[in-house]
Amino acid sequence: MELRGKQKQYLKKEAHHMNPLFQVGKGGLNEEMLYQIGEALEKRELLKIALLQNTDEETEDVAATIEEKLQAIVVQQIGRTLVLFKPSSKEKNRRYSTVVEKI
Repeated sequence: MELRGKQKQYLKKEAHHMNPLFQVGKGGLNEEMLYQIGEALEKRELLKIALLQNTDEETEDVAATIEEKLQAIVVQQIGRTLVLFKPSSKEKNRRYSTVVEKI
């Protein structure tokens, strides 16, 4: 799914007041964390991830890995914070994707 400008703008607005749900620290991004991020995206559709200062990971590398392995969309990257979006496969969890489809 490719997002248009207005769709990204809406998702950025919705994510603005969210706190990061996951933090990538010195352990880096591993398979267990990817699994947990995938589960959280299935339930929430939109979330933030913060990269701590003590991590050796680069923000671009983390974003590319998440996009590749989870088929999620990186809506925004601000410094060391990523905003992720992935439409839920369950109808009851679709909060943002129904609005995004209408935009």
